[in-house]
Amino acid sequence: MPRAWTLCTLFSALVTALGLPAFGQVVPGTGTKLTQISDDFEDPNWSFTLNLPKASSNLDKVDRQPAGYSNNNKWFESMYRGTPDVVRRVETPPGGLPGSTGALAMRTMQSGVPGKLSYKFQQDDLLANFATTVGYLPVSRTPSVVCRVYLPPFDQWEQRTGSHFGFRADCQTIINKSVSSRGFFKNVSMGRKVENYWPGLFLQFNCKRDSKVEEESVMILIRSGSRGEDLPGPIIKQPGWWTMGMSFTPDGRVHYYAKPGVGKLTAADHLTSQAPYSYTAMQVNTFFFNIVNQDDGRTWSTEFVVDDPEVYVLQ
Repeated sequence: MPRAWTLCTLFSALVTALGLPAFGQVVPGTGTKLTQISDDFEDPNWSFTLNLPKASSNLDKVDRQPAGYSNNNKWFESMYRGTPDVVRRVETPPGGLPGSTGALAMRTMQSGVPGKLSYKFQQDDLLANFATTVGYLPVSRTPSVVCRVYLPPFDQWEQRTGSHFGFRADCQTIINKSVSSRGFFKNVSMGRKVENYWPGLFLQFNCKRDSKVEEESVMILIRSGSRGEDLPGPIIKQPGWWTMGMSFTPDGRVHYYAKPGVGKLTAADHLTSQAPYSYTAMQVNTFFFNIVNQDDGRTWSTEFVVDDPEVYVLQ
């Protein structure tokens, strides 16, 4: 068991065994579900409109509006990195939520600047539309997000070791930043600045082809620790459904959870609680999915399927 989450896991097990509340954390999925942003993909007419060429302002500062969007107004293209090339409703893979007939598949190839290959690993994002549905959620409301993610058989993954998928949140805080005045006599003072950061859970594939491992697996990476470092989480040796979640408490910390299957998260599924980058979260602006691939014009990313992404608040 990785050191980064051993103590948290043992604590959660003790809490469950003694029947005590999970002090300092809230299990994702607790409270009131915000149906105006949660999605189940059950509508057979669910669709997503790609407005190509897509954005790539993280690379060339061009957002290429208008953005892509879903017909139910719950999802839209990232103006920072662009949306995956394939965003479509599919039949729920085996073992999914009971009664579910639809889920969301995402896959990408052209993940960099449109029409210009980088031959490097690039990313695309699909964002939940908080802006016109629920607005931002202050941590005083203890928001949380939950999602079920289907991991395909390992021979269907893009055959490389590294991160392939992320389930992330857009958080905001205020930090102190040094400001230098211009002129002959330079003074340095401290100013206040709004800072965005993106905690999340990543899926890192350990591939036989380039890492020479005897057994292929996926590691859940947790972003991040107090220094901005990725923390090792559970090792997944069998593909299939996993449930992931994050909660954001009034003390500004982020709490990470994951378990195999599609059942509700419990205190026993707690991986770790962190103040990423030593930041204290003030609000959650949205959550999003992150797809990574080799931007060479011919290599498709791994196709991931998600179902029933949900948002909750305690008050």
